Order: sequence, then C-alpha cells, then structure tokens
Amino acid sequence: MKRHMRWTLAPLAVLTLAACGGDDGKSDGATEPSSQTLAATLKGDEAFGNLEQVLTNAGLTDVLEGTGPYTVFAPSDAAFTSTGSDSDFTTEAMRAPAVALLRAHIVPGALTRADIGAAIDGGGTGTIQMRTMADTLLSFTRDGDTIVVTAPDGASAHLTGSEELAKNGVIQPIDALLIKPDPAA
Repeated sequence: MKRHMRWTLAPLAVLTLAACGGDDGKSDGATEPSSQTLAATLKGDEAFGNLEQVLTNAGLTDVLEGTGPYTVFAPSDAAFTSTGSDSDFTTEAMRAPAVALLRAHIVPGALTRADIGAAIDGGGTGTIQMRTMADTLLSFTRDGDTIVVTAPDGASAHLTGSEELAKNGVIQPIDALLIKPDPAA
C-alpha cells in the first residue's frame, strides 16, 4: 500500500506545482488527447519502432493499452542505436532487461512538457524528481529551453520532438536511453 502511495504522490506533486505556475496545462501544439492508447500510438509512429519491439518482447503492451495514465519517456530508434552496446532488447534472452528498460522510462500520471517545465520553474531548486515504475527517481532540469532528464546511474536524455497525448497518457520523445547499457551485453 505504501509503495502504491509513493507512485501516485510524485506525479500529483508535479501537477500541483504545474498548477501553481499559471500555465494552462496545454502542450506545445497538442491540445487534445488522441483516441488511441499509448501502445497503439507507439506502434503507429515509425520513430519508435525499436521501442515498440521492446514493448512487445517485454510483454507489457497490455499495460500501455490499459487505463493508465502513464507518461512514457520514449527513446527514439536513434537512441537505441547510439548506446554503444550490442544489446538487442527484442530477443527472448533479453526479456528481463527489456522489462527493466521500459519500467525505467515510465512514470505514473499524464505529464505534458508544460507540466514538467512549470514544475521545474516553480520548484525553487531548478530540479524536480519523479518516481518511475522501476521505483527509481528521474531528475528533471533545464538546459536553456530544453528539458533534461537524468536517471540515478547518470544516464541522461533531452526531451525532443513533439509530445503525443494518448487517451491513457503522454509520450515524451527523448534522444537517449535512461539506463546505461551493460557494455558486456
């Protein structure tokens, strides 16, 4: 019960801070959620082909088809190829690492870029944190106008491109993986 409470409190704190920022909560260009789920949106976007394959291999498609809401920090195909690792998260042998990878990129709640930016700006420290489904904390800061997300192991990515609002959450494209790949893999 306590663990569930922690997972729900982090996004609520972010949303509360965002509400204090005076932002209308609308994202850059996207104003209404689509009628598709997160899983369907990822599947339909060719920029996330690798992520969709990892999702299928991990057996977590049903989660992103479910009620949610979730925010998926979605690495592009280029992010997967630039890891410097030979890891192929789409094989049967890599099912457990695929699950870990996905859980490290998903937070509960539907958080737009405007919500995250307002929370950073309104937090007083220039940094906010959100708990992932892997029970780790992602830190968010600004680098000029760009929002940077950093994982506990030091892996970091920039929020890039246009976010996509799905009926059960938000897809935030990022330019790198939020876990450092195992060089031995």
